Amino acid sequence: MNLEESPHQKLSQRDRDILEFEQSWWEAEIPKDQGVRERFQLTESEYVDALDELIASEEALAAEPLLVRRLRRLRDRRRQQHSARRTADQEVAQ
Repeated sequence: MNLEESPHQKLSQRDRDILEFEQSWWEAEIPKDQGVRERFQLTESEYVDALDELIASEEALAAEPLLVRRLRRLRDRRRQQHSARRTADQEVAQ
């Protein structure tokens, strides 16, 4: 009998809750930031930091590969847009 842990078991309960929340927050009738505050008692900034750390982990990727890859793409796209805006703002300021 194989007693290896499943990918979900390698994550903390909080990490599993965050992944679950990310899969369904848009179905709620409240804004995401309000859902984050109510469910995790975190500010939006604290939640984003926790989510970024979580989706960088191999354990999260193993547990929810499609979700984590999608979240990584969204994160990377936001970072590229932010970087492009900063570069454009710096060029305008010169």
